Amino acid sequence: MKIALGCDHGGLSLKAEVVKLLLELGHVVADQGCHSDESVDYPDFARAVCAQVQNGSCERGILICGTGVGMSMAANRFEGIRAGLGNELFTARMSREHNDANVLCLGARVIGPGLAGEIVRSWVSTEFAGGRHQRRIDMF
Repeated sequence: MKIALGCDHGGLSLKAEVVKLLLELGHVVADQGCHSDESVDYPDFARAVCAQVQNGSCERGILICGTGVGMSMAANRFEGIRAGLGNELFTARMSREHNDANVLCLGARVIGPGLAGEIVRSWVSTEFAGGRHQRRIDMF
């Protein structure tokens, strides 16, 4: 799967860990930045990742900031994007299974690389259940 990945300065080190894991799992990563720990504006990176998902260049996206909250708020402003905050395993998995989330948002200052790896591994491997859940998504 091709996955767009973006972060702000608060998520830079966790992004490197997530890239490494995704490549190990056999996925293709489209890194949308940032590439420095200098302060940047997270909506710019949310926009870049969401554009890749919207136009079909990437099947899914992952966004990382300090808490994951700002990225999730920014990402959900884009048509067709269903971004879920996944700072723990169950919610991240359910965002895929029940909500067909196409963008995962993580908080680098909330979770460490070990938990982030478990979350990402689960999220990329979880399929959407469809059925009654599709009916609800169609209501958006």
